[in-house]
Amino acid sequence: MTHTEQVGLWGEKHAEKHLKRKKYRILGRRVRVGQRDEIDLVAKQGKTLVFVEVKTRKSEVFGRPAAAVNRDKRRLMSRAAVRYLRERNFPKIHFRFDVVEVIGELEDKKPQIRVIENAFTLDKRYQLPY
Repeated sequence: MTHTEQVGLWGEKHAEKHLKRKKYRILGRRVRVGQRDEIDLVAKQGKTLVFVEVKTRKSEVFGRPAAAVNRDKRRLMSRAAVRYLRERNFPKIHFRFDVVEVIGELEDKKPQIRVIENAFTLDKRYQLPY
């Protein structure tokens, strides 16, 4: 496993713990949909389904981690979410996209974590049957 992969797993683990403390129920980790798409975390908060993108950085010297969730990443997340819902026969459920920023290093026991709820909306290219 590369250092980057280790940092990503470390960040996802801390993000998951943080979300659980905020009363999110984790439904899946690194959820594969289709051949190419992966969702870092799928969770529920109350009755809302939440697709979570975790961005981990050592520091904010080059900007906030969420800035890496650019137009292309939002499109890929939208595609993955629609595929996830399609696999479940498009349940009529409210959903949103959250971004979790994890800032720290592998040795840190308590990294800084920020949750950006409803960080973006479903890309217009993807339609739901309802």
